[in-house]
Amino acid sequence: MPTEPAPDLSARPRIWAIGISRLRDLFRDIAGEYDGRAELRVVSRGYEDAVQEVLAAGAARPDIVIAGGSNGAYLKSRVEVPVMLINPTGFDVMHALARARRDAASVALVTHGETPDEVRRFALAYGIDVVFASYASEQEAESCVLDLRDRGVGAVVGPGLVTDLAARAGMGAVFLYSRASVRAAFDAALDVVHATRLEALRRLRLDNLLQHLRDGVVALDAHGRIDAINQRLAGALGIDAADAAGKRLVDVAPELEGILPDTDGESFCAVRGVSYVVHRGPLTGLAPPGSSGQAEDGTVLTFQESRAVERLDRTLRSRSRGQQFTARYRLDDIVGGSAPIAAVKALVQRYAQSDATVLIRGESGTGKEMVSQSLHRLSARREFPFVAINCGAFPEALLESELFGYEEGAFTGARKGGKAGLIEAAHRGTLFLDEIGEMPLPLQSRLLRVLQEREVVRLGSTEPTRVDIRVVAATHRALTEGVEAGTFRADLYYRLNILNIALPPLRERHADLLPLAAELLWQAARRETRLSRLIRDRDAAMRVFASVGETLRRYAWPGNVRELQNVVERIAVELGGHDEDHASASASASARVPDRLTPAVLRSVAPEIFTARPRGDHAPMTLRQRSRHVEADEIRAVLAACNGDRDAACRTLGISKTTLWRKLNASSQ
Repeated sequence: MPTEPAPDLSARPRIWAIGISRLRDLFRDIAGEYDGRAELRVVSRGYEDAVQEVLAAGAARPDIVIAGGSNGAYLKSRVEVPVMLINPTGFDVMHALARARRDAASVALVTHGETPDEVRRFALAYGIDVVFASYASEQEAESCVLDLRDRGVGAVVGPGLVTDLAARAGMGAVFLYSRASVRAAFDAALDVVHATRLEALRRLRLDNLLQHLRDGVVALDAHGRIDAINQRLAGALGIDAADAAGKRLVDVAPELEGILPDTDGESFCAVRGVSYVVHRGPLTGLAPPGSSGQAEDGTVLTFQESRAVERLDRTLRSRSRGQQFTARYRLDDIVGGSAPIAAVKALVQRYAQSDATVLIRGESGTGKEMVSQSLHRLSARREFPFVAINCGAFPEALLESELFGYEEGAFTGARKGGKAGLIEAAHRGTLFLDEIGEMPLPLQSRLLRVLQEREVVRLGSTEPTRVDIRVVAATHRALTEGVEAGTFRADLYYRLNILNIALPPLRERHADLLPLAAELLWQAARRETRLSRLIRDRDAAMRVFASVGETLRRYAWPGNVRELQNVVERIAVELGGHDEDHASASASASARVPDRLTPAVLRSVAPEIFTARPRGDHAPMTLRQRSRHVEADEIRAVLAACNGDRDAACRTLGISKTTLWRKLNASSQ
């Protein structure tokens, strides 16, 4: 729809004063008073000639017309511009009648249309003998004047047409309008033009607002006629917006007959193959300025495409969920200064500048998630979600719905409204796929499409959603062996293995062992009040391990940092309990701390460190052996928690005694 020019509020109003004879002369007398306030033109024409004059003006037509009597009434019904009628005041009537009584014994007051009741009451109150008459057209005015002459009326008071006719009939004639009444009409006309321009500007702004809305909007009056419609809806209905104004909506768009909501609220409908959510609301009407009629309420209808609603819902869900997914770890949180870990940190800083997919390899407990979060925190995506999921922690069906999301009704128990998957939740951020080697083959093919096309399709949907994500994957398995065995897709492996980070196991970075143990103990001290009285800083935490450092370094740590963390937690509990037992001792806490962790105490809380073969006395363990050792460590921890009660430990673990002994023996082989 072409945009109309905004009205110029500073431009002088164009006013045409239309009148003949005496009214025309009066217009000319006072026109000079309005030179600075309006472009005033006096038009000496009447009735149809005046109508044609207005129509011929085109774009230069007046903003408003001022006229009186029957001429004004004739124009008001035939031109589109506002017409301001001159209304004589009570003083005008009284003054004119008094003048007429000086010239004749019998006086008549002739008005266009019915004589106002207040004029009749005025004449009665002052005892003025007046004949009242009225006319509706030029012909009636002439007949009325002649009839009054024949009835012996000597003088006539009335508008210019009537007084001219009376003068030609040889009667006395007094012009009804005064300068004051004409000035009042001019002032009122200026006010109307100003108000009209403000209203036009308001409507123009409203129309511009409607045109910029993404939804289709139409405003209807009380009879269903179009008051305003934006181009989006007009285009969807295949109609011309400008031509539709003033017509009934169901007449210009018959396909809407019977499908629009009858009451305020929302409903669904399909128009030309497109589904819409239609909202109906009230539109309070306003009576036109100067109108005594009652305002009529209308209706506003908003048409919103169902797909747009769904896309907005997905966006809002992604944003709300994005606030839940944040990266907690930074590169500085990775403790260690050994050559292997320094090389890893250098790679993380370099790879953070890229958007390419990263594959992180390393044994369980080596800190793969810490590295992935550090990558995210250093990247340009740091302000957006970091979403992590363990691909080996869910059944296949649940993993699929968690990753890709689903539509409402996609399966039994699906949430109403559907659910955005973690891939969508990671939009503009980082998606961390831990234990990628455990992902089922059917989901591998779907993930491959996400990596290739950067779009995801929810379960139960056919419409893809574009996503902008960086993928970081991690595995403790050798994916090449999975490719050879047919359990991992080769094309997915090559799509993932673009940038590669290999994390060293703890046994290969023994220089970091004690600093890492001290950091873990310091973190435990900050959580535990009793321990914080003993360990007030990292140096104090380092002194705890002074007498057992070599013992810790000889151990192979098959569970890596996670196993070390478990052992440190046991040590923290032991130290905290020991401090409580000796709270009344006179020696300072800081002096006792270095002597607390003796080999005997360490043996009591972590016997596996002493029973396992020293690092270097055997070939590197296979992944199966490592998993057996981790499992055995967990069994021993449960046994310790159950105070050596094997029956209680078996009940806690959900295994039999035979299985318990078998797993413990297998770890020592």
